[in-house]
Amino acid sequence: MPSVDVNGITLEYERSGAGEPLLLIMGLGAQLTAWPAEMVQLLEDAGFDVIRFDNRDIGLSSECDWEPPSPVRAFIGRLLRRPVPTGYVVDDMADDAAGLLDALGIDRAHVVGASMGGMIAQALAIAHPRRVASLTSIMSNPGDGSGGATAKVLLAFARRDDPTPENAVDQAVATFQRISGPHFRAEEYRPLAEAAVARSFRPHGVARQTAAVMASADRTEGLSRLAVPALVVHGLIDPLVKPSGGIATAQAIPGSRLLMFNDMAHDLPAPRLGEIVDAIARVAAGDHPS
Repeated sequence: MPSVDVNGITLEYERSGAGEPLLLIMGLGAQLTAWPAEMVQLLEDAGFDVIRFDNRDIGLSSECDWEPPSPVRAFIGRLLRRPVPTGYVVDDMADDAAGLLDALGIDRAHVVGASMGGMIAQALAIAHPRRVASLTSIMSNPGDGSGGATAKVLLAFARRDDPTPENAVDQAVATFQRISGPHFRAEEYRPLAEAAVARSFRPHGVARQTAAVMASADRTEGLSRLAVPALVVHGLIDPLVKPSGGIATAQAIPGSRLLMFNDMAHDLPAPRLGEIVDAIARVAAGDHPS
């Protein structure tokens, strides 16, 4: 895969398809390979030049070296509104995305982000509005405290053993079993988890990204100033970012449309990918899903 140097770091990326540029931004701890292959193919078929990349601290992009607080400590700090020690925040990751577009010679792109990637996409649209042709935020929130995880999920995460190369695959399968909806199949996901761990294993990067999210500011006011076609997608049974996060995001962005699925949790369920891609294509064309 190719890479580019931006903002003092190296970003690994992959580009496929032809047409209008569309930038996919993945979530916390997730590599560019986490985008479902079927979704990428559908986007290519819809006429997009699809660009995926590894966020800083994950995959094959640059790894930072500052000591992160534990995810539990970072969460508690955010909950109590205390400063969370961090070397970067979501806004910096949005600047990385803008730098990638610069390096590829792309003036404007349709931007699609999932989970933390949705936060980065929102921050990109706020800080670099002329670079974003349309915005799609999936299973995310505007950083206003909405869309918090369920107590059951938080407790399960707090009780997890420290990740190691030996237990990473089992942990990934258990985690996605917990946060995904009824279409998740552990036997289908396990080979993907094995490939992801073989490609890159960076637990400290996940902790640093967690701290970055917890230390980031509320984007609601910035989102209210956007004048861009926008789509918000969320699952009604999402236990990691509850539906209130998607609702708050849609309410914050003028003229945005909210698309919710009753069989979607914190995942991109295969039976819904066609509808999601169709909605992305329609908002990119200046239309909206009904």
